Amino acid sequence: MQVQIGIDGMHCASCSANVEKSVSALPGVTSAHVNLALEEAMVEFDERKVDQDKIFKSITALGFKVRDTLHLGEDEQIAKMHIARKRMTLSWIITAIVMVLMIPHMLPHTVFGGRIFSHQIDAWLMFTLSLVAMVFPAREVYSSAWKSLLARAANMEVLIAMGTIASILVTPLSLVVKDIAAHEFAGIAAMIISFYLTGRYLESKARGKASEALRKLVSLGAKTALLLVDGAEVETPIHKIKSGDIFIVKPGTKVPTDGVIVSGTSSLDESIATGESLPVTRSEGDAVLGATINLEGYFQAKATKVGSETFLAQVIKMVSEAQHSKVPIQLLADKVTAIFVPVIIVLAFVVFFSWLIFPGFMAAVAAFITTFIPLSLPAKGLAAALMATIATLVIACPCALGLATPTALMVGSGIGATNGILIRSGEALQRMKDVDTILFDKTGTLTHGKPKLIKIQSLKGDEAENLSLAHSLESHSEHPLALAIKNAAETRFIQTLPTQEFLASAGRGISAIIDGKKYLMGSLNWMTELGLRTPELPAGQDLAYAGKIYLADEAEILAVFYVADTIKEEAAEIVQTLSKQGLRLIMMSGDNQETAQAIAKSCGIDNVMANVLPADKAQKVKDLQGQGRVVAMIGDGINDAPALKQADIGIAMGLGTDIAIEAADITLLRGDLRLIPLALRLSKQTFAKIRQNLFWAFFYNLVAIPLAAFGVLHPVIAEMAMALSSVTVVTNANLLRRKF
Repeated sequence: MQVQIGIDGMHCASCSANVEKSVSALPGVTSAHVNLALEEAMVEFDERKVDQDKIFKSITALGFKVRDTLHLGEDEQIAKMHIARKRMTLSWIITAIVMVLMIPHMLPHTVFGGRIFSHQIDAWLMFTLSLVAMVFPAREVYSSAWKSLLARAANMEVLIAMGTIASILVTPLSLVVKDIAAHEFAGIAAMIISFYLTGRYLESKARGKASEALRKLVSLGAKTALLLVDGAEVETPIHKIKSGDIFIVKPGTKVPTDGVIVSGTSSLDESIATGESLPVTRSEGDAVLGATINLEGYFQAKATKVGSETFLAQVIKMVSEAQHSKVPIQLLADKVTAIFVPVIIVLAFVVFFSWLIFPGFMAAVAAFITTFIPLSLPAKGLAAALMATIATLVIACPCALGLATPTALMVGSGIGATNGILIRSGEALQRMKDVDTILFDKTGTLTHGKPKLIKIQSLKGDEAENLSLAHSLESHSEHPLALAIKNAAETRFIQTLPTQEFLASAGRGISAIIDGKKYLMGSLNWMTELGLRTPELPAGQDLAYAGKIYLADEAEILAVFYVADTIKEEAAEIVQTLSKQGLRLIMMSGDNQETAQAIAKSCGIDNVMANVLPADKAQKVKDLQGQGRVVAMIGDGINDAPALKQADIGIAMGLGTDIAIEAADITLLRGDLRLIPLALRLSKQTFAKIRQNLFWAFFYNLVAIPLAAFGVLHPVIAEMAMALSSVTVVTNANLLRRKF
């Protein structure tokens, strides 16, 4: 069983790593992925060995809360940010007073006499105000730190708590140790807390922006439905609809769930599914999708899919799974995060004692650093040791490491969903950038997948007359080619003629009496068998792939109907675009070599695999991979599923079958070939953001921690840098939106 769990209280990568480790350790849990950016966990477990309550308890034991709702709605997100802003504001009010007391001590003694009241009174006032900031706006920091210590799973707030407690304890310590200036430390805790809470608020705001796409998807669904019960309209919560229920949809309302119209006709906005802004007409027998909007008209429909089976639910599930997945490049960051906080705590003790035992060496290194970087020289003695230790604790930032990948993945998958591109996993996203070969299935991918009458060549009589005869004959047939002729005739408003003695000859064609005269329609071989002379036909390359159906009377052939699965309008343009990117393009088809070659040429594809049986498609992909190719397979049918699974990247056209979509790594919702270059660009740009974020997260910690350890960064500056690092990573991920 798989379950998604909303978790409140996670503020750093160590938090999410601890939750993941705790849940994964439970017997019966097969996998657990915790997403810091989404504040959610996705857990797969065996219900026979462990239940949800145990999983919840393992999370709450770490000091976190399990949310009642999975995805935070816009109102909840706003409320959360309001609380964060309120705490930040209160902290800064307290810190502003602290700074008023602190600044005179930083100025020459001729200004304010170097103090507001006296060195001792100013220090104790700053001590008291810092304590107020720690107890009130920042109390959750210390509560979280304490709970994580009890659970033996230290998080970043342990570092903040240790740093601020150490700084505030210097004031009472100064009563015993005379060479420590209390006023230099007394206000540090308040300032650290203010910058930390500011970083938390800005980070929360940016993370809310990153998860906006998923929230919008969740909000698209209707909340209630009008069910038809014993002839009366009954308003019912959406979760109570059952398959087979009849629901009513009035103008201006959302379709509550997937279904089939049983009465009525209407115009619907299906842009969430198709991306097309133009409304579509749906009538009795047509399928409708939940969350689409009924623009006009009234209809009744029977529910066919409800709850997690609906189209919208499947889209939300795929986007959510992608955001919970991990990119292989993230593995190093995960390993570092798992040991980050304990290592920093140990390092802080090493720094403290190094300054006490080897003050000359530490000061010399600090002096050397300041020759290259214009930073202030550290204090001396115990004061220097305390300053360096506090700075080391508060500057270490596992947050940036933890947010680097999931935030970029969250923004990228959200952009994809908005544009009709569903990315199933982070691994697929990373692999996509290496694709050098794209293998197109022909039917339903490069072509529409439905036969269409593309030309009538009249040898006797006019075109309308011959189409009327063909329509009359084929109106009795359900063959796909017959449907193409019927659709063409109906489009031109050509009526059928009365027929008699209709006869179907399997594998040959059909015949009937119309107006007392016998007419036949069928294959060239049948015409030859009947002794009818077949005409010389121009061998146009544009018609080489079309099937030919002959219309004749008992004496001669009257017309030739060319029927074919037509190539998508955008196919040639997209093929050209992909070719310019240096990709090798191949078309795979079950057609004979001549037909397949003609279709490929019309699309601009030079490489063709013809006569490929459905069972052989996966092997063809494997053969290409054996040549060292990184293959993306694009298809839409049931017989494409094995090949989609075998390919390095499987791309399913969204109008295809559920099986093909399930097997694919990427789904193009509206089956538009124009989404392929966009999907490639999105994957490359998203992965580029992940690399940038990971680089800056590692670079920040590798540079900032040594500077703090050697005492050349004041703890307040260190905390500013720490807060900025997380905000920078999340903001950088959000910049991805500008490229699409």
